[in-house]
Amino acid sequence: MNASVVLTVIAEDRPGLVELLSQTVIRQDGNWLESRMARLAGKFAGVALVEVPDDKVDALLTDLNALADRGLRIRAERTDVGDGNAESLRRLDLDLVGHDRPGIVRAVSEALARSHVNVDRLTTERSSAPMSGERLFRATAQLRLPDDLDLTTLRQQLEAIASDLVVDLTLLEPTS
Repeated sequence: MNASVVLTVIAEDRPGLVELLSQTVIRQDGNWLESRMARLAGKFAGVALVEVPDDKVDALLTDLNALADRGLRIRAERTDVGDGNAESLRRLDLDLVGHDRPGIVRAVSEALARSHVNVDRLTTERSSAPMSGERLFRATAQLRLPDDLDLTTLRQQLEAIASDLVVDLTLLEPTS
């Protein structure tokens, strides 16, 4: 039987960090299943889901803790892979773009939480507008909605927020 372990990692960015992590996982007969990793403000930050035989979980956790000596701060938690109600929820993609300002993520996530919408994946970035050079903020998200949620009401709530924030916000049914 295999156990699933979620890893969160942060370190000063440098070449070879992913290799170091993957070697540690494979040393305990583990399998790297999913991950999201990025360089943020000079730091390497990531989250990964790995699978390892039940009898090797403790050894993996020991090996991961030992990586602190090499500058990696890792938190590891054993978890169940199954997502009990994921299949019963509708999916929706969100795309938002507008001038950067504090509070955009808070306002949108607050509305989603009130409607019991789960954020499966969120990606945000700032960039320069092509002509003006002003800072733009962009967010994309994959959402899961309860079956009983009225989509029209959710759209109206998010459109009101988008209007207040002066951003373009689009909700789309996922293509895949």
